[in-house]
Amino acid sequence: MGTVVTVDVRTPGLGPALDRVFAWFHEVDEVFSPFRETSEISQLGRGAIGLGDCRGEVREVLGLCAEVTRRSGGAFDIHGSGRLDPSGLVKGWSAERAAALLTRMGARDFLVDAGGDLVARGGALPDPSWRIGIRHPVDHDQQAAVLAIRDRAVATSGTYERGPHILDPRTGRPADGLLSMTVVGPSLTYADAYATAAFVMGEGGATWVAGIAGYDALMLTRDHRMVWTKGLDELLVRD
Repeated sequence: MGTVVTVDVRTPGLGPALDRVFAWFHEVDEVFSPFRETSEISQLGRGAIGLGDCRGEVREVLGLCAEVTRRSGGAFDIHGSGRLDPSGLVKGWSAERAAALLTRMGARDFLVDAGGDLVARGGALPDPSWRIGIRHPVDHDQQAAVLAIRDRAVATSGTYERGPHILDPRTGRPADGLLSMTVVGPSLTYADAYATAAFVMGEGGATWVAGIAGYDALMLTRDHRMVWTKGLDELLVRD
């Protein structure tokens, strides 16, 4: 998926579960990677196969992407780069699926982190919550903010690793209204996609996120102001 996945499990005795989790991520990469010519997404995008030839997970992901596209008024669009690329939702979706797998296998306190987009369950024992640092997009050795979370998902969009790669599908040009956009909510599938859409929207993106039940946003503006929605007041660490 073009990123690093880290799993931190505080529940003992779950080595076999970790093996299954990483096998799942490799499977996701093989099916959904837009960089693999043999992936189902690449074959579907160039017309080598039809949607009916794809596994159910592909149809599920494309349906979720279409939902976010409608909800965001086109700010999220998996065709925006000129090719079929659902990466803006797949990373969160796959990490959420991995978290569900861990839960079924008995894990209670764990973190699944896919390139900075993460699902937290329980706490970072012995601590009752997980402290999640949001890296500053310009001052890379600094944290823009720290969140204390339990049983939530956090996703951030910006130019951290790949430069100005997030395109505004409405203009075809890189989105440049913000430095970063972080979304917190119950589902990483949606938080991941919402963060991408809200980043494209610019400073109005945080208000859009706050209008979705259960979700909140924190953004860094081009002039380095940190702005967040009311629901994050109780999660921000102010040590």
